[in-house]
Amino acid sequence: MSYRKLNRNIGKRRALFRSMATALLKNGRIETTEAKAKELRSIVEKMITLSKQGDLAARRQAAAYLLEENVVKELFENTAKKYVDRQGGYTRTVKIGFRRGDAAPMVIIELV
Repeated sequence: MSYRKLNRNIGKRRALFRSMATALLKNGRIETTEAKAKELRSIVEKMITLSKQGDLAARRQAAAYLLEENVVKELFENTAKKYVDRQGGYTRTVKIGFRRGDAAPMVIIELV
């Protein structure tokens, strides 16, 4: 299997990752579980790669996935310039311990 199901159906899983990707690109870092962060990493890296292309088709693909238009604008105008010389590896995960309620491993995922 090439992805984690996270005990959700496809619609809820897509909505979860769309909102998490938007939040990460908007704020620069979020706190989540380790499994969600590992899946989110590939999505965000694809969005940044799209922004490095910079053409209209790439902007429309990113706008179709992300939930806020101002995040798309920020991604293509500022974030793409920041990663021009970098060939991938745009995110970092830092383990911060375990969640108190169910002992799930928690991480902070942030843009490098």
